[in-house]
Formats: sequence, structure tokens, C-alpha cells
Amino acid sequence: MKILALSDKVIPAVYSSQICDLHGEIDLVIGCGDLPYYYLEYVVSMLTVPVVYVYGNHDGLRYAANGQVVHAPLGCISLEGRTFQHENLLLAGLGGSIRYRPNARNQYTEGEMLMRVIRLVPKLLMNRLRYGRYLDILVAHSPPLGIHDGPDRVHTGFKSFLTLMRYFKPRYLLHGHKHIYARRIVHKTDYYQTTVVNVYPRLVMEWDGSNNE
Repeated sequence: MKILALSDKVIPAVYSSQICDLHGEIDLVIGCGDLPYYYLEYVVSMLTVPVVYVYGNHDGLRYAANGQVVHAPLGCISLEGRTFQHENLLLAGLGGSIRYRPNARNQYTEGEMLMRVIRLVPKLLMNRLRYGRYLDILVAHSPPLGIHDGPDRVHTGFKSFLTLMRYFKPRYLLHGHKHIYARRIVHKTDYYQTTVVNVYPRLVMEWDGSNNE
């Protein structure tokens, strides 16, 4: 299975007729947040494969040309706080960033994110009973604490993601949020049995069921 992961930035070549030439063999698209809804809607309409996503800290209510409020990208599948199976791949999603503005959408304190992780646990346990493993890919917007995050409050990662990785052992954690402007910046890190990857702004990866435990 070939996966296209996107985050934080509209790529002109993807948002154009070139997308089928560049990514015509993609089987699944993963949005890691802070992507315009029209962008994800264009991708799903052109590639006609499932597009799953989580919200970023800049995502929120949008307005269509006719003034109608748009809550989510049409034709796409939200992973927020849930699990999802695509063929032999088990995914779950926890979007948003650390809270840095009071009452802002898609921002959470560490305690709030921990509660989101706890609410996800029964679904992961059910995966274990059904499929023999908890999770293959955790889709997030923010990175874990101390892995690919930044020194400023806005880009601080979540400690609860470290706990989730230790106990539930996803093969990958895909995130965005932290923009990468130089090749020397580390964007892939192993933590216990999980490979944490900053996908900004685009990543193509292969998933083989043999990667499973």
C-alpha cells in the first residue's frame, strides 16, 4: 500500500492537474492538519482514494463561496479521537496542538490531551482482540514532547503521546505542525517501537502488512 501524507502547506503540484501524474498510484491519503478544506477536497476528487485527516491548530470553521459554514472537508474521513481500518492498516487520530490561547479550537492542555488518549484506549484494546495488535499508525498534528517539537509554547509536543507509544506500540506516528526549512533538521526519530515522522509538507511511504508485529 502506498500512502501520501500531507501537512501544513498547500503544494502547488498537488493542487493541480499534475497530481495524477505524481501520485496516481497512491492508495490512501493522510492529512496531518492545518490544510485548507478545499485542498483535501481537491485531492480526494482527483485521486478517488480515501482521504483521512486530523485537525491542526489553525483549522476551524470555514465559509464556502455562498456563505455557508463548512465544518469539515467534504468527502474526507475524520480520524479525530477514533480508530479506522483501511485494508490491513489500523489508524487512529489525535489532532490539535498544545493550548496557547484560551478557548481556541483544536488546542488542548496536556491534561486534556491525556483524556483524549484515555478515551481512545477501549478502541485500541478492541483492535488488539480483533487483529492481534493495537495500532499501526497514529495520525497527529503536533509531535510528541521532546521529539521534533520546538522550544516555544506554540510548538511544544504532547507528553501523553510518549505514553501512548510506549504502551500501544504503533509502527508510526505521523505529525506536522513543526515546519522544516533545512535538510539538516531531523524529521524521523525512533522511540521504543514507533518511528515518529514529521511529514511536512509531503511524505510518500509504503506500508506492507509484514511491518506488523
